[in-house]
Amino acid sequence: MSKDTYPCGTPRKPTGPDRTATQGGASEVAGLHAELLSGRQVEPIQLRGHENMADMIDQCFAGSGFNGRRLAEACHLYSRMLSEGATVGLTLSGAMTPIGMQGVLIDLMRAGFVDWIISTGANLYHDLHRAFDCPVAQGHWNVDDNELADVGVARIYDTYIGEKETLMATDEVILKAASKLRADGPISTATFHAQLAEELRRIAPHPERSMLICAQDCGVPIYTSSPGDSSIGMNLVVPQLFGEAILLDPVRDIIETTAIVRAAEKNGVIHVGGGSPKNFYLQTQPTLHQILQDNTGGGHDYFIQLTTDAPHWGGLSGATPSEARSWGKIADANVNNVVVYSCASITLPILSQYVLIRNKPRPMRRLYNTLDVAVKELRDHASKNPELQQASPK
Repeated sequence: MSKDTYPCGTPRKPTGPDRTATQGGASEVAGLHAELLSGRQVEPIQLRGHENMADMIDQCFAGSGFNGRRLAEACHLYSRMLSEGATVGLTLSGAMTPIGMQGVLIDLMRAGFVDWIISTGANLYHDLHRAFDCPVAQGHWNVDDNELADVGVARIYDTYIGEKETLMATDEVILKAASKLRADGPISTATFHAQLAEELRRIAPHPERSMLICAQDCGVPIYTSSPGDSSIGMNLVVPQLFGEAILLDPVRDIIETTAIVRAAEKNGVIHVGGGSPKNFYLQTQPTLHQILQDNTGGGHDYFIQLTTDAPHWGGLSGATPSEARSWGKIADANVNNVVVYSCASITLPILSQYVLIRNKPRPMRRLYNTLDVAVKELRDHASKNPELQQASPK
């Protein structure tokens, strides 16, 4: 790797000579020309028919270009995150669990490769279907949706979900479990999900199929940045209407997620898609340095995103890590950042298989069990700041 190349192959902007210079200009241009062409040479890819996924990445994708090469860089960066002891967060948006991706996340959690999660509520809801033998079937994307609606089948592109046998059956399961939950006051979504998972495990025919239940087993806290924007939140309407409200506190979520980040020596993230979960993770750093004036908030150390969203539309989902640097959300605009522009239904299993092959399992951090300690340390540090004391209501 040349001295002007960052890890993950992101080149510096050339700072070559002024082409109008007359003295020494030609030799400097020739030197820069040679240096720019000194990288790994692109050779014809050779497949022998027996490569495992990790070998495919290292031997083929890493020597290729475009998003194949970006995927190889993401695989190598994820491995480095693990070997360097980073606390790994994962954000999950899009319809990942309806197509079975919770199984991939279960494997990562059990290997100690994912320490905490921020997910859309919809992914957590659809995660529960197969744990209770509720059918989720492959269908076809080119179909008459009026016909599907008439017969009670909901569609997520090419995946079919029955209204009665899956959606309403899952609603019944959630209501049954939620009716047994009790809290003295508002709780974080991580606490709610852990308590819900504990109840669901007792009644699920196949608890091993649920990432929500697995996370509770592994001590992996799962947050959702928009708890009302899913069928789980919709089901909490019932206890609320009948005097048994389960109060979810989004500010408590901000505090706990920020405390997790503050307590970690290094922080890395895998963004599956974008959306609200992506920003909810990244905002932990501005919460530290901008709101709490805590100098431990120097930006996240590692950033991987699997997305189909482009940055030029101005949306958060497509915002690049270099843009996130301008907000203080990541530590460096160029180092240890990879964006893979492809469908996560392809890239997430490949990325996960690579690190599962190339890395030994890590001890589980069980961050859920240490949340109170992390929050106390955050609070104690903030309480020593006289400006925050003056600004807080008496």
